[in-house]
Amino acid sequence: MQYSLGIDAGGTYTDAVIIRNSDRKVVNSNKALTTYPDLLKGIENAVDGLDKKYLPEVKLVSVSTTLSTNTILEKTGYPVALILIGKHTIPNSSSITEYVVVKGGHNLSGTEDERLDTEAIRNYALKVKDHVSAFAVSSYFGVRNMDHELRAKKIITEITGLPVVCGHELSQDLGIYERGVTAYLNAQLMSVTRQFIDAIVSDIEKRGMNAKLMMLKCDGSVIGIKEAMEKPIESVFSGPTASLMGASFLAKSDTCAVIDVGGTSTDVSLINNGLPQLVDTGAVVGGWQTKVKALRIETSAMGGDSHVWIKNRKVNIGPRRVIPLCLAAVKYPGFVDKLRSGRTPSRVQLSESIQPTKFFVRTGSKASGLSKYEKEIFDVIGDDPVSINDIFLELGRSIFTDYIGTLIQKRLIQAIGFTPTDALHVLGEYNEWDTEASMIGATILIRLTSMDEHGLCRHIKNEVAINMALNLMSFMFEGVEKAEIEKMLRGDFLSQFKINVPVVLLGGPVGAYIEELGSLIDADIIVPEHAEVGNAVGALVGKGIKRIEILVKPVYKKSEKVIVVFSPMDKKEFSNYSKAIEYATDHGKRLVLSYMEESDIEYNNIDIDVKKQDITMDEDGGTPIETRMVFLGVGIPKAENVINMI
Repeated sequence: MQYSLGIDAGGTYTDAVIIRNSDRKVVNSNKALTTYPDLLKGIENAVDGLDKKYLPEVKLVSVSTTLSTNTILEKTGYPVALILIGKHTIPNSSSITEYVVVKGGHNLSGTEDERLDTEAIRNYALKVKDHVSAFAVSSYFGVRNMDHELRAKKIITEITGLPVVCGHELSQDLGIYERGVTAYLNAQLMSVTRQFIDAIVSDIEKRGMNAKLMMLKCDGSVIGIKEAMEKPIESVFSGPTASLMGASFLAKSDTCAVIDVGGTSTDVSLINNGLPQLVDTGAVVGGWQTKVKALRIETSAMGGDSHVWIKNRKVNIGPRRVIPLCLAAVKYPGFVDKLRSGRTPSRVQLSESIQPTKFFVRTGSKASGLSKYEKEIFDVIGDDPVSINDIFLELGRSIFTDYIGTLIQKRLIQAIGFTPTDALHVLGEYNEWDTEASMIGATILIRLTSMDEHGLCRHIKNEVAINMALNLMSFMFEGVEKAEIEKMLRGDFLSQFKINVPVVLLGGPVGAYIEELGSLIDADIIVPEHAEVGNAVGALVGKGIKRIEILVKPVYKKSEKVIVVFSPMDKKEFSNYSKAIEYATDHGKRLVLSYMEESDIEYNNIDIDVKKQDITMDEDGGTPIETRMVFLGVGIPKAENVINMI
């Protein structure tokens, strides 16, 4: 009997699941807290909790991770130099500091616009090679002719021996700067990703697993580990993508909407006929507009671990994530007594940071580069939780709470507080951790409201359900103002929104929200078995997907019209439009099949769908002024008879 192992390293939990290859059934699963910044430790803990009898027979391991996204958001990627070729400059708003613009580039027809300044590239590479880990190159109309990017790559490689990422290798969309950003971020991630993958491979080998390792991309496809290391930017948002693929698999529905309630956020997405709905313009990561084809998603900063805080008798939820009181009571001995005896601040002091149920504790990360005031506060906060009042008493004065915020942002400390997870413990609808701590927290907070404990927790639960419905309807009604949707959800209009596809819920205690969500929307709401580890399932059940775009366009060369086929690999000229289309059709299919063969993944079958769009000047048709062709290949990876590829 052979098995496959799926792993998802999420923001709060790292999930691991084992699926039996013969019937694709989940036979074992485990959850562990995500360890930050060392994600590998959390992965090890998740796998350690699995039944060890399955591990020797695991032949396929697939991973989805927040590593790429977090590295970009936290600006911890390796230093990279960007080379732009052509008549463009870096926008003033850009934070890229190590770059150069050199002469070169092509025009819309793929003809050289200006000779490539190879000397400028050599001089720049020599100047910065000892200060960067990789180079990124993007040329003007490089998607019409990649010659200058490839020549620059060869020069840099010969001089420095460092990795070089070209814009055309990652995207066929126009936009020299955006392609440059995509290549730049990809280059930043390569060393980080290689270290992560090497560590996972080492752990797999240590456990005696002779398994192929794959990763999930943010378009719902899986890739071999070689490509994952070369193109790590394509794994951004692989967590939400894993939840979508896992929900579809567990619910046995190729078309469905998915609401994934995690610890930090709530994500909504859609899968249609087995394929995720993607963003046409490319993923935006940490404010960077990229050309990465990624999942279209509606996200809000409200999850099971969002901080519940009171100000002016109003109950606020989020946006910051905290450790739930019920979990803190398990992690830190004596915390319940400290919570029970804590001092309630005056109402005028109350804020998100100053709450009677909020505490702070170190993460274990090493501190460096702290300001005087940050260091003072950090020195007071130790390995046992302390409250704001404890910090006040130790320092002998009040403090500027923004400094606490910066310590949290730097991942040096983390907060503890009341959460929706605690509310479910109080209501008796979830009992994973210490219910007593949740009850004490609710009793303390109601002093600041006009509700009793159960009333407060029912209110919190209802707000989470409204947020789920709001995200879902905002996703479905793209372009409609979110405020208008919320007005209808909160109003008493004797009507409901209706969803025409199944709505699948994922996350630990999502079953507790079915009744509240059902009162807000009319839909077939499904909580599948193993919903609590759906992301790990999704990391494993992604398909092999390859999109190829080819443009067929007439151009004039010395007053003579030729038909040019622009593909990701080259450009080819024809004298006849129908011959060009015939070549493009055959070439596109061959590129898809070639990718599938070279991706280190075997497939049971491969389907290729071809979409062709002609743009003409005449209403009655005629010869198009251009034809865009999109080839979509979909394959189901084989899990049996795989070999270790590392």
